[in-house]
Amino acid sequence: MTTTYELTHLRGLEAETVHVFREVAASFERPALLFSGGKDSAVMLHIATKAFWPAPLPFPVLHIDTGHNFDEVIDFRDRTVRRLGLRLLVGSVQDDIDAGRSAEQPGAGRNRLQTQTLLRSIGEHRFDAVFGGARRDEEKARAKERVFSFRDEFGQWDPRNQRPELWHLYNGRHRKGEHIRVFPLSDWTELDIWQYVLDEGIELPSIYYAHRRTVFERDGMLLATNPHLTPGEDEQPYEATVRFRTVGDTTCTGCVPSTASTARDVVAEVAAARVTERGATRADDRISEAGMEDRKREGYF
Repeated sequence: MTTTYELTHLRGLEAETVHVFREVAASFERPALLFSGGKDSAVMLHIATKAFWPAPLPFPVLHIDTGHNFDEVIDFRDRTVRRLGLRLLVGSVQDDIDAGRSAEQPGAGRNRLQTQTLLRSIGEHRFDAVFGGARRDEEKARAKERVFSFRDEFGQWDPRNQRPELWHLYNGRHRKGEHIRVFPLSDWTELDIWQYVLDEGIELPSIYYAHRRTVFERDGMLLATNPHLTPGEDEQPYEATVRFRTVGDTTCTGCVPSTASTARDVVAEVAAARVTERGATRADDRISEAGMEDRKREGYF
């Protein structure tokens, strides 16, 4: 009698992600995990703790802080760091603006300014591998990424200079000054993330679930009023029941009408969605047809 052991779809994705974490920990000297408090970084962190349990996480978490955050997300970030006993490093965009390394444009968000802060933080801490929560289904530039994404001494990404990754074999070779961006969730989808959140009971910031908020419409998106973003004269604010599918800078992250108040409700909602979360709710991806790819070439996440 032969007994076979088969992983479910989600357990297969989890095992692949665990393998990536352990491969990096064994191959690199100074890795770090980007943790913004968003759903993808929360899932990535959850799996990382599983990968090394019962030992503590063998690398710090790094947040690139624009200064224009949702309060609920920062509260969640800090609670998670305390609960898991993590070492949190924060790279501040405001510090780079104050030092003259970055210039803030009137009326523009700070997302593009994160690149300078990220590269500075990587250089200051001498990180040779940085985990990010990007997924290939989010956006077409991210669909070009390998799991191990090589960055040159300027932190830049060349989509034509990608290394093959056959049979889940990864090439982390790099010279001094270069580094690797690692994307353990590359093969996951938004629906996979939410099904995993449901199965594992992972806590997320409350804004991922339906709540009442004052919003206004701009360029076909619902944006939330906040201290860093106010409606124009022709943009009438009103209250609505909404939730956020993705979390980023408050000046460019939109929400969607929703009554999904639990992870199970969100799974059903996402299963019926026909637009990716970034396509539906991120104004910073609409700057041009190749907006994300241009930023990634400069060193963005």
